[in-house]
Amino acid sequence: QVQLVESGGGLVQAGGSLRLSCAAFGRTFSSYALGWFRQAPGKERDFLVAIKWNGGSTYYADSVKGRFTISRDNAKNTVYLQMNSLKPEDTAVYYCAASHRVYMDWAPFTLEDAYAYWGQGTQVTVSS
Repeated sequence: QVQLVESGGGLVQAGGSLRLSCAAFGRTFSSYALGWFRQAPGKERDFLVAIKWNGGSTYYADSVKGRFTISRDNAKNTVYLQMNSLKPEDTAVYYCAASHRVYMDWAPFTLEDAYAYWGQGTQVTVSS
């Protein structure tokens, strides 16, 4: 079992930056993929980015390319989401999720079904 805990959310002005963290407890991220999703009230949970724990290859949704950057620290069992140039429409609850599945391409990792473990979420609010 894997427990994921997000942190780093808060209130930020438009154009500002935040760095979210997702720490894993229990089982390590080894052999897992980690994804970041977000969900605004009344909206679907949207895929943002995923990273392979081994090797660190990444895949970004078009909506966040150039603004958000995912990274990992294997020693700390932690994945980060650096968010720059934040916009009010980025306001949402941000979730990290871990997948124990192995796929040959990135497409399945954009779907919630690929992930067995989810964090509790951290609120990001961008003011204008």
